[in-house]
Amino acid sequence: MLRHEWTLAVLACVALALYLNRAALADPTHTLPHDIWDPSLAAYEIAWDGHALLHNPLGVWQFNAFYPAPYGLAYSDALLGYAPFAIIGTGPEAAVLRYNLLFIAAQALVLLGGYALARQLGLRPGAAVLVAVAVAVPPWRLAQTGHIQIVSSGGILLALAMLARGHGVRWLRRRDEATPYRPGWIVAGWLVATWQLSIGFGLGIPFLYVLLGCLLTGAGMWLVRHREQLRDRWRDALPPVRVLAANAGGGLFFAVVAVLLARPYLRVLELYPYARRGIAYVALYSPPVRGLFTAPAESAPWGDAHTAARALLTVPGEMTLLPGFALYVLAAVGLFFSVWPLRVRVALGVGAAAFLALSLGTNGPAHGHLGYLLLLHLPGFDGIRTPGRLIFWATLLLALLAAGAAAALGCWARAAAGRRSAQRPDATVRAEVPATRQVRAAAPAPESTSPATSRIPTRRAAAVRALARAAVLVPAVVVFLEGAGSIPAAAVPPAPPTLSTVEAPYLVLPTHEVVDMNLMLWATDRFAPLANGGSGLVPSETKQLRDAVQTFPDQASVAYLRGIGIRSVVVLPGRVVGTPLAEAATMPIDGLPMTRQVHLDAVVFTLDP
Repeated sequence: MLRHEWTLAVLACVALALYLNRAALADPTHTLPHDIWDPSLAAYEIAWDGHALLHNPLGVWQFNAFYPAPYGLAYSDALLGYAPFAIIGTGPEAAVLRYNLLFIAAQALVLLGGYALARQLGLRPGAAVLVAVAVAVPPWRLAQTGHIQIVSSGGILLALAMLARGHGVRWLRRRDEATPYRPGWIVAGWLVATWQLSIGFGLGIPFLYVLLGCLLTGAGMWLVRHREQLRDRWRDALPPVRVLAANAGGGLFFAVVAVLLARPYLRVLELYPYARRGIAYVALYSPPVRGLFTAPAESAPWGDAHTAARALLTVPGEMTLLPGFALYVLAAVGLFFSVWPLRVRVALGVGAAAFLALSLGTNGPAHGHLGYLLLLHLPGFDGIRTPGRLIFWATLLLALLAAGAAAALGCWARAAAGRRSAQRPDATVRAEVPATRQVRAAAPAPESTSPATSRIPTRRAAAVRALARAAVLVPAVVVFLEGAGSIPAAAVPPAPPTLSTVEAPYLVLPTHEVVDMNLMLWATDRFAPLANGGSGLVPSETKQLRDAVQTFPDQASVAYLRGIGIRSVVVLPGRVVGTPLAEAATMPIDGLPMTRQVHLDAVVFTLDP
């Protein structure tokens, strides 16, 4: 079993993902990858999804945080696909451990999905490794390690591989090789695509349109290929009924789930129209062309060298989009020297160039009017945060182009090794040339060579062939080394014990959209109603609350908090140094409808009902 290709592939992907994220394994219950802000939010969301799945599935979109604002889960990517993993374990430490394990698993799935897609399209294992490494470990991904929803792109690759297998899509095949339909794989592909969509719309919306484009392109090619049959015997030309049923059922399920997932987001856009990403917002996050050649600070080979280039970027975390210089070079070579047919190379090159241009947003062709701004007219794109994340699709297409060149290199090396082996009479029986078993058996043994000495040249020939096979891995190693970097493990601050005992709904001061992400993670101990909240969208209710408590505690702020149902206000002394709230333990509250208790870790104000 351990010699089976897919068993080895799974083990290798998991091992590599563990190695890349080894820093997180040092203390997986108290540290998060990259930083403690967005990962805290995601860890909270996954924990909330599991909590709602067990206790109130219909109320999953209504966070306990952001009280009393509605549809809190729709303020960012929902991560619902990870909900089943959150039904075990409660509290912040369990949420952090769960996040770390899912983060590692997500990167392993990207590696496996890239490998599976490349193998399905016809590449040998060595070239498929290059695709897996290029999409899982590009330099730009180091800047996104704080966003598990962006790291979680493996379902896209795996779904494409399954759908391609189900439809018999194989770019490289012998002329006599049959590629039958497999309805079961089609259904599996649609299910995986649906799961990927449930992770979030940040990657899910582009994936949806890519799937639609693939279906339309495939249907168009099929109509052209069978146009004559359709005129005469159109019933015989149709694919098998099972294939049509698998696509209809799987596609319908995908569409229904997409609509159900979209409804809360559409409701949020109705409640908070400013949540729509207009041209001004897109321009804010649009990287310049230099961003496509700039690596993040975490990059081992380029981090220090690109410091000056990053200083010119307004939002470096979203604008350092380098897929890899080695990948660029290999992809350029793949346009001319490749195992892919010419039409495939042209399609991959055009597609990669298009996605690179789209990822530039308003800095693309005609200031984006011939690029990303056209996408804003499509449903869903006005809710995506940044155009730079389309670099994923450019990286995938560049990886396939590069793998075509690597595979061609492997073919050349094997042919050269075969010619060298053929020049040795005693090694011809093992040379990699077309031969039948009978021809091999009939090959005469050298008369003047003993069995003990005849193995020496044969071993040399085998070594030459092994080196030839290994040559195709050299590009993958180069791409991997360029994508290597350090993913810091940030220590999560422990939750003040008092927060688990105060009467809810409660508010914690100070409040800020970034700092509140930690508070949401702490709230996983009991999921009591919490007025704090930080996410990709700040609802108007939270904005009003933050404005109202600027002068707390005074008559106006206390009246406002009582009006929205807040029962407790918790002030954390360690976070209010240098602010008016620094004197919360001693400031006078005479005449205000509340009481105060001073604890070692917090000052708690209990408001009268």
